[in-house]
Parts: sequence; C-alpha cells; structure tokens
Amino acid sequence: MNTIIKRSALAIAVTSVCLSAGLSHASSHREAPFITEVPKVDGTDFYMFRSYESGREDYVTLIANYLPLQDAYGGPNYFDMDEDALYEIHIDNSGNAQEDLTFQFQFTTTLNDIQLPVGPAGDQKMVSVPLKNIGNAADSANVQVSQEYTVSVVRGDRRTGTVQTATNASNGTATFDKPLDNIGGKSFADYQTYANQHIFQMAIPGCSVNAKVFVGQRKEAFAVNLGEIFDLVNTNPLGLRNGEGKGDLDDKNVTSFALEVPAQCLTGTAANASGQPVIGGWTTASLRQARIINPAPSADGKGATVEGGAWTQVSRLGMPLVNEVVIGLKDKDRFNASEPKDDSQFATYVTNPTLPELLEILFSGAGAVAPNNFPRTDLVSAFLTGVAGVNMPVGVQASEMLRLNPAIAATAAATQNDLGVLGSDNAGFPNGRRPVDDVVDSALRVVMGALTTDAPNKDTPFTDGVQLDPTELQVVFPYLATPLAGSPNS
Repeated sequence: MNTIIKRSALAIAVTSVCLSAGLSHASSHREAPFITEVPKVDGTDFYMFRSYESGREDYVTLIANYLPLQDAYGGPNYFDMDEDALYEIHIDNSGNAQEDLTFQFQFTTTLNDIQLPVGPAGDQKMVSVPLKNIGNAADSANVQVSQEYTVSVVRGDRRTGTVQTATNASNGTATFDKPLDNIGGKSFADYQTYANQHIFQMAIPGCSVNAKVFVGQRKEAFAVNLGEIFDLVNTNPLGLRNGEGKGDLDDKNVTSFALEVPAQCLTGTAANASGQPVIGGWTTASLRQARIINPAPSADGKGATVEGGAWTQVSRLGMPLVNEVVIGLKDKDRFNASEPKDDSQFATYVTNPTLPELLEILFSGAGAVAPNNFPRTDLVSAFLTGVAGVNMPVGVQASEMLRLNPAIAATAAATQNDLGVLGSDNAGFPNGRRPVDDVVDSALRVVMGALTTDAPNKDTPFTDGVQLDPTELQVVFPYLATPLAGSPNS
C-alpha cells in the first residue's frame, strides 16, 4: 500500500484571484453568494458558553461549525475539511474589536492507497478500491483517506502576532486525528465510542491548565424552519411555539471545531461596569488568494488545484442570523471578508433594519407592527456592544461578535431556558450562545422590540415554530450530538 500525504501547494503567482467575500456573522448556511461556491469553508454556527458539564465550570467551550447541510449518506468522499484553508476562532479580551488570541486549525490529508488483487490466479492485477474504507473503519488499516490537524495559537494580530503551537498533551506531538464521518452501521459498530477517542487533552502555550479539543462530524443542532424563513417567512411568526417541532435541519450533520479552554486563559483587560471579565468571540475561514485549476490531476494525491498567495478571509461568523437576515444582499460577500474593527460601515443595517419592516408588510393583518424608535439603539446593544451590566465591556468598540461574561454561573443542562436572557437565564444567549438556545425566536423578538419600552410588539412571542429537543444534546464535551449515520438510512 502506498501512503501519500497531500500538502498545501505554494502556488506560483501566475494570476491573483482575489476572493472578496463579505463578513458572515450568523447561523450562516449558504448565506452569501460566494460562499456557496466553497462550502468546506462556510461557517454555519458559533457557540461560546461557560461549560456546564459537571466539574468543568471553570472552562469556556467554543464550538465553530463548518460545511453546512451534510447528508449523512454523502459518500464516497463524505465531508473532509479543506487542507488548503485556514480555519480560525478569535477572542477579543480587550474590548477593542480586534483579536487578542486566535486558534488556527490546518489540515493534512493522508491517502493510503488500498488495492485488491483482481483476476484469475497467476494473472491478478492490483487495483485501487473506490470506497473510503474496506472494512471496520475504526481500524486505520481498512481506511484509504484520513485527516489530521494542527492547532496554532496566535497572540496579537492573527497575521503578524506571536505564533506558538499547541500540543497533544497525551504524547507531546503537534498533531491531532480527525475521526472519519459516520459512514454507517456496517462500517462502525459503535460510532460514538470511536468519535470520543478523538477528544484530546491539549496543552496551550502560556496556559498552565490543559484544554480539550475535538474536530469532527456532529449532528446539526440549529433549530430553524430554514426553507420557510426564506420563502417570505412562510410560517406563522405570531403563532404558538409548537414545542419540539421538526426543523429543516433535523436530518443534517455538520463539522464541529470544539475547544474547551480554562476561562482564565481567555480573559484579559475587558470587563463590565462591575469588574466582571468579558470576552468576545467570532470565527473565520480563509483561502489562498490564488487558485489554479490543474487540467490533468495526477494520481499521486496532489489534487486538482494549486493554491498560493496571501490568506484571504471568505467567511466570518459571530452573532447568529446577522448575515442571513440583516445584511443587504449586495453586501453579504463584503461582509464575510471584513473584520469587527471595521463594522461601522455596516451600522445602518442594525440601526435601520429591514427585517421588522418586512414582517410588518407580510403580517400586518395579524398584528405585526415594526418599531419606529430610530436609530435602533436597542439592537446596537444586543448585536454590537453587549448588554450593559451583563456582557458589555467598559469602553467597548461597537462591533459584531458573540460576547460572554464567564463570571456568570453556568445553568445546569436540565434547567436551561432556550430563550436565554429573554427567558431569565443569563447564562444563555445573548450572553454567549449555548447549543440549546433558540436564537431564531430570540432574534425575531428582539428585532421587533423586545428590549424596548414602547414598541407595539415588544411583548409579542414571535417564533418560527421550531424548538430543539434538548435531549438530543450531550451534557458533556463536545456537547453536540453524535452525527446521524449514513446507513441504515431512513
């Protein structure tokens, strides 16, 4: 068997293809025109919360999801990550809308060319097999393609700051294995046990306590009637929540980058008026500026493209639903490519939002009335600065990101309210975001004036009619559920 490791090619700058795509801060499933062309770097959701696993209360969990709408049966390649991409989770712990700490993930793919003898005895030919595995996929000897990744820790600017390498605390190496996707019951007798073997203790330079890391496929946890929302809200947003109703993403998987980091290793100078620490977080993905298509891909695993040039950001995600339903269509790509420090250029979309006006046009007969308190300073608080007294740092620069006050005690899984702060659970959205938080219902209510004193619909319980069944989630790291199996497929 031949082992071939594909490496990111440093392209000759024959042509510089600039990928200008806009800032994606959201539960962002194909939210901008360009990102639909490169789904492996499409950030879909970002979670940041104080860990609620028993005994882990001093940790903060960060989960960045990529590659949306994965059908469990999507073989034979399934959903490997792009080894020519840079995936990042950023932390602002000074309140200046710039990253102070960045976790960078990069992947390497190994092709173990598995061949079988085919033909009559004495005249057999060794022929490469077309499937990803030829037996028990938990045994690496049966697997053709696998991925591993490194985690770099950057302090200061993500491109010019001090770069150090996180290590696997169990063996001191700089690499971590990514589990295969959940191919199905015949390939994996016990996928959950197999996946859990890919949760690693990680030593972070400058942090005296180990973190945890896991990168792999999970079941999608974003509860939303996605098709109905984009079909002019083809549902009843003024109706009753229908409990644990089925959402459009219930049968999808996603790839999660999960970190559990000691809170003391994330906090900095940013603090609210009471002196409690506040951290901001967002995720990005970047590609090389130039891509050359290889007209004759070789058989040595080097792939069909050559990549080169500077890293160029093509996806960004912090607060949910911003790029999907707040940013105007013409600016979605530009939004994905910008940084929080430059968010003032998009401020009008927050201070004068169109979504409430659309809801009034579509549902005025049912009583929907858009707030008229312009500029919408209530939305500035919710989306750009944090809530005063909770997760707004003193002297904060208005910018879009998730903000978390890790001094607020975690709520036990059994008693979490999926409306977060609106449901009197200050450990939930918009104080960070947990997997259970129903950000669609919360966002609908906030844009229609829930945080104001005089909006006509400030007390109206807007909803998309879908809630996540919390029993689907794990109560231990990495929290998101075991992914759906590709087979048997129902």
